[in-house]
Amino acid sequence: MLSPAFLIVVILLITIGLFLYGRWRHDIVAVSALLMCSFFGLISPKDTFMGFSHPAVVTVACILILSYALQQTGVVDALAHRVLPKKGSSLLALLALTALGAFLSGFMNNVGALALLMPVSLQMAARHQLAPGQVLMPLAFGTILGGLTTLIGTPSNLIVSSFRAQALGENYGMFDFSPVGISVALIGVLFISLVGWRLIPVRERAGKDSFDTGAYLTEARVPTDSKAIGMRLSEVQASLDANDGQILGLIRKEIRLHAPNPALSLVAGDVLLIEADPATLAKNLDTLGLVFNEDKAPPEETEEDTPKPSTSPEARSTDSNGKDKKDKNKGSYSNELSELVILPSSSLMGRSAADLRLRSLYRINLLAISRQGTRSRTRLRKTPLRAGDVLLLQGASENVTDFASAGGCAPLASRPLRVPDRRNMLLAGGIMMLSVCLAAFGILSAALSFMLGVLLLLLLNVIAPRNVYKAVDWSVVVLLAALIPVAQAMESTGAAGNIAKFLLDYVAQGHTIAALVLMMVATMLISDLMNNAATAAVMSPVAIGTAQQLGVNPDTFLMAVAIGASCAFLTPIGHQNNTLILGPGGFRFGDYWRMGLPLDLLIVSVTIPLLLFFWPL
Repeated sequence: MLSPAFLIVVILLITIGLFLYGRWRHDIVAVSALLMCSFFGLISPKDTFMGFSHPAVVTVACILILSYALQQTGVVDALAHRVLPKKGSSLLALLALTALGAFLSGFMNNVGALALLMPVSLQMAARHQLAPGQVLMPLAFGTILGGLTTLIGTPSNLIVSSFRAQALGENYGMFDFSPVGISVALIGVLFISLVGWRLIPVRERAGKDSFDTGAYLTEARVPTDSKAIGMRLSEVQASLDANDGQILGLIRKEIRLHAPNPALSLVAGDVLLIEADPATLAKNLDTLGLVFNEDKAPPEETEEDTPKPSTSPEARSTDSNGKDKKDKNKGSYSNELSELVILPSSSLMGRSAADLRLRSLYRINLLAISRQGTRSRTRLRKTPLRAGDVLLLQGASENVTDFASAGGCAPLASRPLRVPDRRNMLLAGGIMMLSVCLAAFGILSAALSFMLGVLLLLLLNVIAPRNVYKAVDWSVVVLLAALIPVAQAMESTGAAGNIAKFLLDYVAQGHTIAALVLMMVATMLISDLMNNAATAAVMSPVAIGTAQQLGVNPDTFLMAVAIGASCAFLTPIGHQNNTLILGPGGFRFGDYWRMGLPLDLLIVSVTIPLLLFFWPL
């Protein structure tokens, strides 16, 4: 019969493999691992779902809600407007932007901090004649580094703290991470702003007032008066070659041809699937007399498209305003173009424009998709969307804004500074400070402190109750809740101790410092390939086991895991912020290590002495 330790290791390896495979979402894989552990008796039935009531999970959910309040009330916008320099050198601007992103990430969700600062960063890139990627990557890495500074800076810190409570009987305090975290973040921000940004590959911008979003995939229709009628595909391709365009397929009478015969002649109504750079996209179409296939006014809603009345209070409220909203939107069709990037937590992922009914619900058209590094050969309106995709939309700005808010997208154009409700802005900032102080001084636990903050937001009407659940990234909550019992099973079955003994005997050769370096580097490498919270959950039991084998302070090794889990700088898939800038920065998969690898080496060389000083063995 197989031992429990062996079974949990096998399940863990399968889980990591599925994380890397990427076919299913991380939360689905985590729940599958949890159920497998329960099925094989590695976790008792009464403890299977204990993760959903775990203080770390509750704290993460509350932090997401408080971060949402800071975003929506305009606190972040006002801070950015005051802190970021309007004049001065590009070096000073980049340093201020990266430092601001790091500061915000210490107290709010780092994805939200990045999304709010992205339009500002793109405007800054244009002002200082920099490639967008040279500003976006420093900002993304800065927001990741900022998460190292406090207990609530990143979910992985909360996970490490929960394992510390199990091993030593006490959680980490709010600012226990700060001595090492602030030092590492400060050195990292200085490296990024002074040296690192120069290592980032420079991608050509889409134009003087725009930015590189990679190659757009779009559908071009042959109208009845087009000069392309009668032209062979080979002739069309020759014309596109002059502007770096490429034909990927042909759609004729709803029949899709992935590799059409070059000798085939075009007829009116044909649709060409074209890949082209944004700067030359319009020129390609104009040269051949083609038009965007989706470039037409959205149809009026039919009775079938109109939602039926509901008896719920919220629905009645919506219905009472429905007529006004419809009247407002009627005739609001616009040729205005907007670009949005899909956030990692977006509800749009896996769905297509056809699924979303963009025309009937939002009166906007999807004209093109930019997905750096991949090429879709499906119909544009049927292309499943992914995190980091850049959407080129046509429609009134207010309609695009509504869609972005509902779907979880971030604008890539600078927006005017909102005039915030001063009362709500002060309340949101004050409630966040109160929650941090309550947790920092040990008056309440972190979970209770931030739950109290959420309650105050609702009681004082800072945010609407219906937005509370929208603010939470439930995939992260489920991921953490599922992996915490699995990680605890590693410890209870003895698997963590066995792994630690193997690493000490055969890799570190019993040397404590070597084991500490190995723990941090291994955590960094794993975090580059899968979610940082999942990495922390997997490596924390191993860190505790290693410290116990050596008879040294577990805090030193747990802090190494906390730092390593957040330092995912080598790939676009290691951290959500890296994924978010992939499309807007025009990056390729292999671009991240150019600045990420030197940064990782610097962090390891700085962190180890700091750990030995602040958390001696």
